[in-house]
Amino acid sequence: MPITIRPYHPSDLYALYQICLRTGAHGADASHLYRDPELLGHYYAAPYAVFEPDLCFVLTSDGAPCGYVLGTRDSAAFHARCAAEWFPILRQRYPLPDPGDESADAQIIRLLHGEHQEDTSLADYPAHLHIDLLPIAQGHGWGRALMVVFLERLRELGVPGVHLGVSRLNQSAIGFYERVGFHTLSQHETWLSLGMRL
Repeated sequence: MPITIRPYHPSDLYALYQICLRTGAHGADASHLYRDPELLGHYYAAPYAVFEPDLCFVLTSDGAPCGYVLGTRDSAAFHARCAAEWFPILRQRYPLPDPGDESADAQIIRLLHGEHQEDTSLADYPAHLHIDLLPIAQGHGWGRALMVVFLERLRELGVPGVHLGVSRLNQSAIGFYERVGFHTLSQHETWLSLGMRL
């Protein structure tokens, strides 16, 4: 079963949605949590692949995608572009839910309608990333290999630092990020902000 890393191709977009959903419950399969299986990918995967494909790398097993790392070199510019070009059409498709709706779908839809607040404490870490691997690719060093490829690309671009957010419930992910060189930038009630200088 040959596993390889390659640059993103537009034909991978559907697979990115699937991987995002199947790892969307703190690293576990979130398929049972969402009525609309596309919602997580609309927010956490697809805009990165569409707007910054040169920062999207796909892990494949026998040619089929089984993981990815993707992100942006400039979080402020990325969020501004999403607000102008990505979210408006999605807001038409997904109206704001009732205030009492606490479903997983409703929570993501509110993110699609929200206004991003830039965190000035992250000025030294302008890039951010998301990395997700299906179980078939976990535990064999492929996550680290994906991260090395992504971070090297950021260095080539002259990016000074990168950050990410991780749920406090995802202890295995926190351990992974710390092992590859990330450190805690800030702590929140349900999640941590981690960063790395490049």
